[in-house]
Formats: sequence, C-alpha cells, structure tokens
Amino acid sequence: MATNRVYNFSAGPACLPEEVLITAQKELLDYDHCGRSVMELSHRGKEYTKIHEETKADLRELLNIPSNYKILFLQGGGVAQFSALPLNFCKSDQTADYIISGSWSKQAATEAKDYIGDRVKIAATTENTKFTTLPSDFTFSSDPAYVHYCENETIHGVTFTQPPVTKEGVPLICDMSSSFLSHPVDVSKFGLIYAGAQKNAGIAGVTIIIVREDLLTRCKSDVPSVFNYKKKADADSLDNTPPCFAIYMTGLVLKWIKKQGGLVGMEKINRDKADLIYNIIDSSNGFYSCPVAKEARSVMNIPIRIKGGDATLESAFLKETEANGLVDLKGHRSVGGLRVSLYNAMPIEGAKKLVEFMTAFAA
Repeated sequence: MATNRVYNFSAGPACLPEEVLITAQKELLDYDHCGRSVMELSHRGKEYTKIHEETKADLRELLNIPSNYKILFLQGGGVAQFSALPLNFCKSDQTADYIISGSWSKQAATEAKDYIGDRVKIAATTENTKFTTLPSDFTFSSDPAYVHYCENETIHGVTFTQPPVTKEGVPLICDMSSSFLSHPVDVSKFGLIYAGAQKNAGIAGVTIIIVREDLLTRCKSDVPSVFNYKKKADADSLDNTPPCFAIYMTGLVLKWIKKQGGLVGMEKINRDKADLIYNIIDSSNGFYSCPVAKEARSVMNIPIRIKGGDATLESAFLKETEANGLVDLKGHRSVGGLRVSLYNAMPIEGAKKLVEFMTAFAA
C-alpha cells in the first residue's frame, strides 16, 4: 500500500483497490489512446460502447448470470429502487411482501407504502430484537407481486447466508448493495437483484440491476422512464446519458476481482478478514462485543461495542485508530458504537493491523 494512504473501513463509499485507482489515474486524461478522458466520451461512441459491453460481459462471467437476465446500469442508488419496484411490478390489486431485517429493508418497505399503501405486507421482522437476529418464520401473502429482502444489512451487521424460500412463481427481489460481488450467488433464484456500486463494485453513481426477462413484461407502461426497467432494458441503459465514468470504474473493479480468483477467491479472502475481527471480539473477555447473533453475523459489516457501550472508551478508540491510519470506524448514528466494514478492496493487512490495535487497546 502507498505510504501516505490509510486503511479505510468506511461503510460506503468504500475503499477501492489501489490497482484500480492507479489505472484510472493513468487513463484519466487519455483513455486507450483516444486523446480524451472517459468523462468526455460520448455514450454513443465506440470507445464508451467498448467499456459498456465489457463491463456487462465481465459481470455476467463473474456471477454466471443466465442468458435470460438483463443487466442494467441505472442512477439514483439502491434507494431509488425502493420506489421503482412497486411502481414497476405492483398492479392495483396486488400486494408486495417485505422481510424486515434492518434499517434498509425497513426503509424499502416504508417507501413502498407511499405508492401502494397497505398492500405492503410484512412477511417477517426482527425489529423486536433490535435487528440482531434473522427472521425465521415467514408469513407470505397468497399471491404477492414479489418478495423483497436485503441480503446484508450495512448498519446492523446481519446477513442472510441463503435466500428465503418463496412460493413457486413469486419473484424474489434482493437488495445486495453491501454484499454484492463478495461471494458466489445463484442468480437463477432471483427475479431481480439490485446493488449500489459504492461498496464492492466501484464508486457512487451507478446502480446495477440484474433482472429476469419475463419480469420486464410485467412493468407498467406509465412508470417514468428513469424508473422503468423495461424501457431501460430495451435501450441497454442508454436511453439517456448513463453514469459513464462510474460504469468504467466498475469495469476496472470487475477485472481486479477476476484476478483475485473471482467470487470464490473473494469469498475466502473476505471470510479470513472477518474471522480475524470476530476472533478478537470473542476472545476479549467482554471488552469487545458484537450485538449480532453468531449465526446472523455479517462478513462485510461488523458492529462493535466496547464494554457494553462505554462512550468514553469508544471515543478514545476512534481517536487513536485514526491517528494510527485506521479510519472511518465510527458506528452508524442510529446505533452508535463502532463498525468495521471489510469490503472486497480492504486488504487482509488492514484487518491484521486493526486486530493488533484492538489487542493493544484492550490490554
């Protein structure tokens, strides 16, 4: 790692691979000898078309995306999909089922209610445990337009290791924003997957949608084009200017992931990093604690309290870690404490350095 760079544990936008940053720096003024920056390319020109197609191809290869799925590059972040999903897929007589496992899935359901009201049905929630466990008993509607869940809750640090099983024919829709590309996924189990890129897949500005083609025929025609999945798919996400530079950065990140052994290799590296942090927590005799049930613990985002939430110690921890080049470890404002985010680009050396600090701090 460059000597003047820190280990960035931010929950997002997150750290990027140095190799990717260096490539982007080298190509910033003159991409592929065309005499222009990617930021200056026409989205109709051959130079950008190459970026667009390669990024889709690499994504399809990494995730083994079946041929009957479309890849879209949209704007508005994952949050924009909270509105787009009911707008596209919920007919006037249909319900939509939501599994609530943390802040983001709760927000998705809340926003859907703005469009379909009480036709939003809560299939399960763990709010009574303060989102420290995973839902286990689901009560699904008889014929919902879809079932929605969030694979990894960035704030609360809980994760599904397997997707919920829904009724045959009911599309499963997943917000994968903070776990996307961190492990292999059987895309065929999903009707639609969406993810903001700024965790594991690039920089803020592009949202990746993977949608099964048959669902596109269900999209309502009166949905604004910026949210209309079918119109976007028909135009290959090029009906207006896409976030070209963000898509280019995603393309660079995908090529980097392939070099790490693909998603199988990424999963092992990520598990090794998380094990280092959880081991120091569990062996600290209560000095550090993680509020999440062990079977629900996230590999990407680890919430930590010091002595049950000692504000003085936690403040000192944050001040000293920053002084030691370990930054953005403050927990989300809604839950407090500390949070360690271990996205793909965090090298294992960063996790080891944090463990060294945690060991010394607890001594």
